[in-house]
Amino acid sequence: MLLTNMDNPRIAALFLTEIRRDLRPYHRRIQHCLGLLSEEQIWWRPNRASNSAGNLVLHLCGNMRQWIISGLGGAPDLRARDAEFAARGGIPRRALLRRLDSTFREADAVLRRLSARSLSRRYVIQGYRVTGLAAVAHVYSHFTYHAGQILYIAKLQRARDLRLTKLPAKRKR
Repeated sequence: MLLTNMDNPRIAALFLTEIRRDLRPYHRRIQHCLGLLSEEQIWWRPNRASNSAGNLVLHLCGNMRQWIISGLGGAPDLRARDAEFAARGGIPRRALLRRLDSTFREADAVLRRLSARSLSRRYVIQGYRVTGLAAVAHVYSHFTYHAGQILYIAKLQRARDLRLTKLPAKRKR
């Protein structure tokens, strides 16, 4: 299926601008949460069936790299997905933050240079046949979903509101 509206360069550019803008606060919230947690808390798992904040950061980096940097950007796909979940520590907060920040910047650079044609084009990523638009949408929803999990872990560990949400001021009538 070709997405005729995505063939329009203005709509494609608007879509990519909005995605890039909307991902930034989630990136900052993850950074903030990692800064609040001790090394031990970063790797804490509530149970064996769950992941730590550290695992989720590794997973987000792997996903963004595979889908955006490699899948759409053409870099080699070197992902070791199982290792993202198998880690039980050993990666300090600073290294996790560097990896997250570096991956985020690389993915943002790919998104910045995508065209309307690249959004309509078909790719094979992680064994799935998807359009560029679907790949971007996948990464956006995946990133925000796991960012929420990281925020929840930080709230559990800190036992307080992290004050990460700020609603717009109410307008006077």
